[in-house]
Amino acid sequence: MAGPLGPNTDTSKTHKLYLTLRHSIVTGSLPGGAKFPSEPDLGSLHGVSRVTVRRALDHLEQEGLVRRQPGAGTFVANRPETTPFVADLANALASIGEMGRTTEVRLLSFAFVSASNAIGQALLMSEGETCQRSVRVRLIDGEPFSYLVTHVPSSIGETYSEEELASTPLLFLLERSGVQAQRAHQTVSATIAAPEVAHALNTDIGSPLISLTRVVFDRDGRGVEHLHALYRPDRYSLKMDLVRSGKAEKRHWTPKRQSPA
Repeated sequence: MAGPLGPNTDTSKTHKLYLTLRHSIVTGSLPGGAKFPSEPDLGSLHGVSRVTVRRALDHLEQEGLVRRQPGAGTFVANRPETTPFVADLANALASIGEMGRTTEVRLLSFAFVSASNAIGQALLMSEGETCQRSVRVRLIDGEPFSYLVTHVPSSIGETYSEEELASTPLLFLLERSGVQAQRAHQTVSATIAAPEVAHALNTDIGSPLISLTRVVFDRDGRGVEHLHALYRPDRYSLKMDLVRSGKAEKRHWTPKRQSPA
């Protein structure tokens, strides 16, 4: 969720300490049940006053990340473990299908819009064409981990309804419409969470996110889907198995080919 100190970027000592302690908790550096140092010790450790420490702990307690026991101290709250989703980067389309079968989806918006220049060029669309745009959030174990913005040419998007997209993986809907996905081009980078994304992913504004853009093409070379996905790195990771190929000094690492299903 967005930080309890508000949507603006707060540079106060309280907010900095809150973010530092929260990061240690959500990344597992401080496991459930771990006891915090005393307030004076935390203040000395981070170079802040006891009042600042108390305020930061107040915010963590409001989020349910810590619990206070009078006379005993402050402890990291025990939370249900969330198993991260691991996607095979070398077998992108198979990973999409597996994700659709093992996660839940929440549809935030569904509309037909004019394609922007960037989307139109990526999908090889003619000028003036429209596309079906949707925004979805995927959840694993009931917790959000990805924010997905997809654009599909209207001729394909008109074959499924808003209700179907809310309950069926988009790739399956594309295949039902007759699309035969042949290849995909994707790039992976990093970004930070904007306010609306942070709210949807239940994280802080400015939190680091994995950014993935994928364009899917059919057998005729037509662009059939443009996906921009943002992932929480604590709940999603990418993997690729590599093998050594080539001879002598020209040996190099290449993606391991997956056996057909």
